[in-house]
Amino acid sequence: MTDFAATRARFDLPEGMIYLDGNSLGPLPKGVAARVTQAITEEWGRMVITGWNRAGWMDLPARVGDRVGRLIGAPPGTVTMGDTLSIKVYQALASALELTPERRVILSDTGNFPSDLYMADGLCRTLGPDYRLKTVAPEDVEAAIDDTIAVLLLTEVDYRTGRKHDMARLIAKAHQKGALVVWDLAHSAGAIPVDVTGANTDFAVGCSYKYLNSGPGGPAFIYIAPRLAEEARPALSGWLGHEAPFAFDLDYRPGRGIERMRVGTPPILQLAALDAALDVWEGVDMQALRARSIALQESFIAKVEASCPGLTLASPRDASQRGSQVSFRHPQGYAIIQALIAQGVVGDFRAPDILRFGFTPLYLTPEDVEQAAQTLARIMATDAWNRPEFHARAKVT
Repeated sequence: MTDFAATRARFDLPEGMIYLDGNSLGPLPKGVAARVTQAITEEWGRMVITGWNRAGWMDLPARVGDRVGRLIGAPPGTVTMGDTLSIKVYQALASALELTPERRVILSDTGNFPSDLYMADGLCRTLGPDYRLKTVAPEDVEAAIDDTIAVLLLTEVDYRTGRKHDMARLIAKAHQKGALVVWDLAHSAGAIPVDVTGANTDFAVGCSYKYLNSGPGGPAFIYIAPRLAEEARPALSGWLGHEAPFAFDLDYRPGRGIERMRVGTPPILQLAALDAALDVWEGVDMQALRARSIALQESFIAKVEASCPGLTLASPRDASQRGSQVSFRHPQGYAIIQALIAQGVVGDFRAPDILRFGFTPLYLTPEDVEQAAQTLARIMATDAWNRPEFHARAKVT
């Protein structure tokens, strides 16, 4: 049984803060600062360039990739780290389109994160006028999967509402119709149980700075099903995806399997942070984490709906259809969130009217949920959000 008091003790949480924004940026695990300091002073500082061999820097994308792979049901040697999630989306889409040359349509949904849609649209524009991105409402995705679709691109959990796709069902439907699937795990990895092998997806991508707590700008990951790994050609054929990078051949030859999806020099300091952050997951049972997450969410929903009649639940009522977040709607959502933050409860806002709260059982307690709901109720009852400083928009919402 997972000891959530023990996992909470492994985080350096700001005193007096209730942090409900781990779905956007995870907090600092205690072991990370020391590990990054070691990488800076002992490795970079003393080894300088010899650290690529002596400190094992070149192997970090694969080694850390295997640690992430364990959390998403991927076998060893099928996940690599590096670059940003947008880059990994582009790589996966380009490879999937090349594997389905007779088709030209990428299908996604209007609830997908805009960057995924931008990358898909940009790729289609690059490939020519015959290629296009088709988007439908999230609930209409299954019906839209037909034999014209080349690639189904979905983020499992809607970043605004927390609505969760039934990915196993949709992957099966896509394969039945001859399409490939790119599964974005940005709001799934470390939040809910994921099994890329059992669901038989073709590609999966995700970031590490949300529920995996790698820090701002932490590296992304990409998975390719073993049955496709030697076929998928990387559109971004960077030197570290080459079969022999230090042969410095002028002609590109893709590396073996997932190694071909490496692009440029790996971000060593960020990978060191993620490597240390993943220590928190030792002994964590994902089913227990999911059960705890749902319990925290249900408690929060009940308390907020009982005390804040002006807020409307934007997330699915059925917990099985939510990820690990709860969202409410209010026309003054931005100001309300700023008022909450000023009182030590950190959530975030998504346009046009979403108050968004992440539930991360590794460090969040039932007492935190109770206090957060009470604080929100006081703010709503007194209109404490209606102050000029809470309406002033910052660059990041």
